[in-house]
Amino acid sequence: METKGNRKSGKAPSTAASKIIKTDLPLVQANQNCDFYGYDADTLMKETAKLRKIITKRGTLEILIPLCCTTNSVRYIKFRNTMKGFSSKTLAKRLKELDESGILERQAYDEIPPRVEYRLTNKGQELAESVMHLLNWMKKWSEG
Repeated sequence: METKGNRKSGKAPSTAASKIIKTDLPLVQANQNCDFYGYDADTLMKETAKLRKIITKRGTLEILIPLCCTTNSVRYIKFRNTMKGFSSKTLAKRLKELDESGILERQAYDEIPPRVEYRLTNKGQELAESVMHLLNWMKKWSEG
């Protein structure tokens, strides 16, 4: 038998759905430190946001991974030929952002046709190594 309340919602009453289950996550207490190499949690979250803006943009990983596999510089044309599905505009924009953030070093040569090469800076090499560690972690834990 339907009740007046059930006709409005069209749903049968559910005692399980009406219960709210509250679970408390373990939080750092006021007298405990939550530092990561001198960062407090708020600062670390802000730094994480900066990192996310860099590495999650389309094309960034596709640029970093080939560069981490060589100590030689890579020409723009090589990126252009290997990065299928990326427009020249997107590639140029991403390379410029990585250069401006100190991850890549750009070297332009006064030649015809123009030649531009990129290599990782020390900062970029550390980032690329960190990305490789994350990829290894993903591979390890996604198996089985």
